Amino acid sequence: MTGTATPASDLHPGIHLSGEALMGLRHLARRGVSPATRTIAGLPGGIVTRRRGRGSEPDDVRLWSEGDDRRHIDRNATARTGVLHVRTHHDERDRAVVLLADFRPSMLFGTRRALRSVAAAEALVLLGWRIVGDGGRVGLVAATPGGPVVVRPGGGERAMTAVTGALAHAHGEALAAAAGEDPPLGSLLTLAQSLLPSGGHLVIASALDAPGPDFESLLTILAERLSIRLLLVSDAFERARPPGFYPFATPDGRRGTVRAGRSAGAGAAPLDERLADYARRGVEGLRLDVEAGPESYAPLMERLDAVL
Repeated sequence: MTGTATPASDLHPGIHLSGEALMGLRHLARRGVSPATRTIAGLPGGIVTRRRGRGSEPDDVRLWSEGDDRRHIDRNATARTGVLHVRTHHDERDRAVVLLADFRPSMLFGTRRALRSVAAAEALVLLGWRIVGDGGRVGLVAATPGGPVVVRPGGGERAMTAVTGALAHAHGEALAAAAGEDPPLGSLLTLAQSLLPSGGHLVIASALDAPGPDFESLLTILAERLSIRLLLVSDAFERARPPGFYPFATPDGRRGTVRAGRSAGAGAAPLDERLADYARRGVEGLRLDVEAGPESYAPLMERLDAVL
């Protein structure tokens, strides 16, 4: 008897990510959303309509391609380069959001239900589905040991297909990479900023282990130009670690046992203190408990979506 092999993402859903599973979170994200939240035109009354036209806020300058409206040709860039360029625009009320997923080695850890990296991806996808459902645009920057994976902001199901596929691909690369130290996150903040207009939104899902020497200062600076929100990912073992002997295994096959005492920061207080510190810098955040799962993340993302 022959058959097809079961994907690793189906065998170990808490360790591996699949684009199909992330796409399937759409039904959770749209629960309880009233038609009023999908009104784009901003007109009085109960009629849901879409704005027409290209918008008035400059967004980007890119090479002209077949099918572009010649009225949108950017004369300055065309004259400077000798090649046709067009300028794109977006509406003043258009929401552009970049999701920053941390898949560095320290995020590939978990003791209940899933890895921290998987929980981060699940929450970001739930938020992404809500944003595109309300007419916004979503992009992605995924931090991996081999370098960032980037998806420029776009709208609709096509954008979320690109985001979920990129998340699954980036996570697979992160799992396959050799264990090592976390690269700094500062350059990822700069990259995310380059994808957003002034006043855009950046949502970071990370445990923020070893973010790098310039991360805090850069985050504070960017918070003056962008709306930044933080999902501080937390595993239950970090919040309350009972003393004892713990077996471990590393990606390179090494195994052993380590003796650990009770965690100095048992409970939620240290995490809440970190969130309060970031709030003073202008970065509001939520705690994301890995063991809770997507069903619990959905209402949290609804709250976050309401303030973006």
